[in-house]
This record gives sequence, structure tokens and C-alpha cells, in this order.
Amino acid sequence: MPIRAILTDIEGTTSSISFVKDVLFPYARRALPGFVEARSAEPEVRRWLDAVAAEQGGICDDRMIVEVLQGWIDEDRKHTALKALQGMVWSDGYRNADFTAHLYPDAGRALREWNDAGLPLYVYSSGSVPAQRLFFGHSDAGDLTSLFSGWFDTEVGGKREAESYRRIAESIGVAPGDVLFLSDIVEELDAAREAGMQTVLIDRREDYPTPRLGDAVHGHRRVESFEDVGV
Repeated sequence: MPIRAILTDIEGTTSSISFVKDVLFPYARRALPGFVEARSAEPEVRRWLDAVAAEQGGICDDRMIVEVLQGWIDEDRKHTALKALQGMVWSDGYRNADFTAHLYPDAGRALREWNDAGLPLYVYSSGSVPAQRLFFGHSDAGDLTSLFSGWFDTEVGGKREAESYRRIAESIGVAPGDVLFLSDIVEELDAAREAGMQTVLIDRREDYPTPRLGDAVHGHRRVESFEDVGV
């Protein structure tokens, strides 16, 4: 089938899982208390803090909200409010050059080649859209944001829900069957395939030392590098 658009995950796909878990998450955990103390009155920050407070039964103390958020970081909770606030914290870190975002060299090369070939590229990650833009804007390979035509996070729906992928295809104006989704998570690929998309499992040895083979890939095509995607 022809491919008219490529949709990619980030963590474990274009970039290492360890960067997110060993660099970004600890940075956000350390920086959250000072960030909230300094910027809690800003409308966009307040919006998400209040959302957490309401969900937790009406917490009135920002310090308690921070503790909830830090607990969610420890749990790797995929919560939209947490992702939004983490994105704001990481923005400061990127601007201060505290770190750059890890990008696998093969991913950077392939993304440029696909863009040069005229294939529209899109991102779908559990991290917020602002965090995605920051990630690719401050990557090891430089600013790659111009390569992408659109960005999607969990506000479009959960990554293991087929309806999310249908919404994305509708949003970009391409039939699901003409979209290729790349991810390291088999259950996400299952949902994309249910929505009608083409799928490829990215099974990197750096992130998954034991190859996932046979029944473990749920019938998805499996590669170990973007060089093998074969678009």
C-alpha cells in the first residue's frame, strides 16, 4: 500500500528510553517545586495545577499538588496535566542548555530523507505537544521542528485506543490506510492497525536487549533501525 504520511512515536522510537527516564524525568522532579512557587499564578500553569487539585478532591496547597505530581513522575503516569507542566519545566532546561534531546542518528537521517522526499511527518507522543516541539527543537542533531507537519499528544486520546489514530488521520486529511505508524510499543501498534494504519515495530537493542520475535510482535513488521523501515 502507498504511504502518504508517517506518524512516529518518540521515546524508544526516535530516541532512547533512558534519556527520558534518566535525564528528563529526574530534572522535572527536581525543578517542579521551584517552578510552581515562581509561576503558579500564570494562567496556563494555574489551569493544570487546578486540574490536578480537583482530581485529588480539592487540594488547596500547591506544595501538596507538587507532591502528587512528583509521585506521578515516579510512577511514569501518562497524565495530561503532568505532561503539560513537565513540558514547561523542560522548556527552561532546554533554554538554559542544561541538556539536549537524545536522537538516534539513524532516526535523524531518515526523518530528513523522508521530508526531502515530500512525505509529511507527524509526531504522536504521550508527552505534550509543547514538550515534543522542545525535544525536536533542541535535539542532538539540531533543530528538526521544520521537518514535521503536525504534532499530537494524549489530548487526541490514549495511545492504545484505535479511535485516537482515526482522529489523527482525519485531522491530517489522509486515509488511515495511507499512514505508517512507527512505535516501540506493540499495544500502540495494535491500536493503530485496528484504525487501519500501516505499522512497523521499532525494536532497538539499546532499549530492548532481548529481541521481540514471533508472537511477541503481534504480526507487525519489525525492524531494529529507521534505516530498515524501507519507505
